[in-house]
Amino acid sequence: MNNESRGESMSLLAIWRRTDEPGHDVVQLKQIDLGWHLNGAAVYLSDAGPARLDYTVQLAEDWTTKSGSVRGFIGSQSVDLTIIRNETGIRNETGWTVNGQPQPAVQSMVDLDYGFTPATNLQQIRRMNLKVGDKADFPVAWLVAGASSLVVLQQSYHRVSETEYTYEAPTVPYRATLLISEAGFAQDYPDGWVFETGNAGGAL
Repeated sequence: MNNESRGESMSLLAIWRRTDEPGHDVVQLKQIDLGWHLNGAAVYLSDAGPARLDYTVQLAEDWTTKSGSVRGFIGSQSVDLTIIRNETGIRNETGWTVNGQPQPAVQSMVDLDYGFTPATNLQQIRRMNLKVGDKADFPVAWLVAGASSLVVLQQSYHRVSETEYTYEAPTVPYRATLLISEAGFAQDYPDGWVFETGNAGGAL
């Protein structure tokens, strides 16, 4: 009996190995009522010592972010963050909060990106749905590992083939060609992560 016949929703799984330092990242993408759920864990060696960050992102049907969370530790630092995107915030404007604290710098952003995992490029790629040859600037609300506030990350994607995107984030700075699966997960993220195993080659 398969998952669909039991009434269970299908999910995609991916595991990456870090190539810039020791570590792994694992994530599950699951379709839920009125949206999608990303649930993952990054375990790696940071400058502050061993780190473990469990993370989630709740996504609407159109792949925009609704909320997220990050729990764990980086060396001796505990991490416990709840991130909310309120589409009708103050004066009917979009607003973000981290543990209840407003994040005005990212007010107009609709995507949440975690700097410690390749998993959160997925929703940007799925939402943009670029055709081969198309290019788009795509700023996001970015959370750096260990930070307690969101900043704007300017970035661009240029789809150069069915499976390749030229990606650039000039303020990091970072520029590389990403190999992207049909599902939208990065399978090769140069100088960062490489896909090891999972069923994320297909679409969900």
